[in-house]
Amino acid sequence: MRVMDEQEAYFNRQRQQMIERQIRARGIRDKAILAALATVPREAFVPSEYQYAAYQDSPLPIPGRQTISQPYVVALMMRALRLQPDDCVLEVGSGSGYATALLSRIVREVHGVERREELVTYARERLQKLGYDNVHIHHGDGTMGWPPAAPYDAIMVSASGPEVPPALREQLAIGGRLAMPIGRASDLQSLLLVQRTGPDSFQHKDLGGVRFVPLIGEQGW
Repeated sequence: MRVMDEQEAYFNRQRQQMIERQIRARGIRDKAILAALATVPREAFVPSEYQYAAYQDSPLPIPGRQTISQPYVVALMMRALRLQPDDCVLEVGSGSGYATALLSRIVREVHGVERREELVTYARERLQKLGYDNVHIHHGDGTMGWPPAAPYDAIMVSASGPEVPPALREQLAIGGRLAMPIGRASDLQSLLLVQRTGPDSFQHKDLGGVRFVPLIGEQGW
């Protein structure tokens, strides 16, 4: 029987408190999402100097002057996407790999696209070390999606753009869902949920205000 060390026990307590106070208390009760949050160690995805703050209710710095998203916002987006065990998911802006890891605990396969090469390496190393083998992190322009694995049952965009990139709309399966913040980085953005209802038809729903880094690329800013 493996004995848990003091640091591991500390992070486990912090993780459970995060789930109860930041996630469940705000109305997110989806069992698969809560189980993923309980399983994935957020401290493994932040630089060592910020590990003490891994379960704070806020974004945290990662390399490339980027951030790891607030846990509640990631959970909110995952709930909006109504994820299913057999889904193939595209994540735009993989960053640290934390949200990728959470998605991988719920769905069949995750393809992440990240434009910063240093973050591609950063995320791959952490995901591989933790043994998450149903994820693929690609280096490229996330606004163009990742056509080789399309269509996707769900797309999660972790950066804000002026509109939903046409390339991402086209890579959604019929019935597929997309969650993305819309608006400038300097303003409060709107979290938009898009569902593809037919070859040329989409439904839209505003899920409220959020703040994300800008989506840079051919079909972004």
